[in-house]
Amino acid sequence: MENEKMTLERFEEATEEVAKVTQETKLVFSEYYSDLTGNKVYFKPENMQYTGAYKVRGAYYKISTLSEEEKQHGLITASAGNHAQGVAYAAKLAGIKAVIVMPTTTPLIKVNRTRSYGAEVVLYGNVFDEACEHAYKLAEEHGYTFVHPFDDLDVATGQGTIAMEIIKELPTVDYILVPIGGGGLCAGVSTLAKLLNPKIRIIGVEPAGANCMQESLNAGHVTGLPDVSTIADGTAVKRPGEKVFPYIQANVDEIITVEDTELIVAFLDMVENHKMVVENSGLLTVAALKHLDVKKKKIVSILSGGNMDVITMSSVVQHGLIQRDRIFTVSVLLPDKPGELAKVSALLAEERGNVIKLEHNQFISINRNAAVELRITLEAEGTEHKNRIVQALNEAGYRPKVVKSKGIYSD
Repeated sequence: MENEKMTLERFEEATEEVAKVTQETKLVFSEYYSDLTGNKVYFKPENMQYTGAYKVRGAYYKISTLSEEEKQHGLITASAGNHAQGVAYAAKLAGIKAVIVMPTTTPLIKVNRTRSYGAEVVLYGNVFDEACEHAYKLAEEHGYTFVHPFDDLDVATGQGTIAMEIIKELPTVDYILVPIGGGGLCAGVSTLAKLLNPKIRIIGVEPAGANCMQESLNAGHVTGLPDVSTIADGTAVKRPGEKVFPYIQANVDEIITVEDTELIVAFLDMVENHKMVVENSGLLTVAALKHLDVKKKKIVSILSGGNMDVITMSSVVQHGLIQRDRIFTVSVLLPDKPGELAKVSALLAEERGNVIKLEHNQFISINRNAAVELRITLEAEGTEHKNRIVQALNEAGYRPKVVKSKGIYSD
């Protein structure tokens, strides 16, 4: 039976295989999050793998289970991100052909990176589902072996080797937090962790806008979402895997959902306190730390990947600074007279507010002598500093109004 595949013997075998191709990702102790939560918090930095994510584990172990005939036929999969690169890299190391079907909307940098590992890339469809359907069709036509991104027990077993490494390094771990998209990573990690120590609590973490596993567990069977909406694109899955679902049911103690705004804050925390770039899906377990109502526990958060393009990174940083009141825009009214701007500038300098942008609107009132609007985007040290600046402007008679802003360059 296929459901008998995820045994301790198979996990031990997978651990030996995977060790041949993975980078060592030793646990990183987080003083910042430990102080913040009252626990001992560690990160498992799979973002430091060669391909930038854990996916190579499952792909390589899957390859090791194939017959020589299956290997000769080559592999095929569908993905727009980490799984594509994981399969491509694992196939290159094994010396076999890999075909990766990617949506036509996939960013060029990801397409080129996948090709750089020697894979043949086929662009098809606008979304993953369309690319996946085409990959199945090509597999049937050419006899390729299909490697599913998450709903494959060999792949899940390979991903589960992360738990072996965590427990070997930290045998007394109390909690392991695992990101969930389709469920392959969480099924593997939770199953092996419970086999090694049933007392370990496994917490699955999903985006609030893509909580298909939580909905499925509540329903008692696999169910799909009508749509998903999250910046955690690696876990933006409508329907979890049928094969891995029973393992999630049996071994996951709790599901936590995280809002996108929390991921933005977590990104800044990781960059500023750990000097690590972690993609939004990998940040799910970081954001979830604030949801755990426990103290004095040893907690490991799995950082599943770090593949984030610089444009997305820039946007996340910008929004994070706004959320933390380190960037804000304030509107003030002042007479349209020479020297008024200099007065405001002097006041801001005295309050140590760093001006990023100025917008001068002379047409807010018919009587320009009575009032023109000046919008000032400022850098502050945080909420307290922002409030001091706004209060100083108010006391000077400028009637300040904080403008809700989506970004530094837009209102």
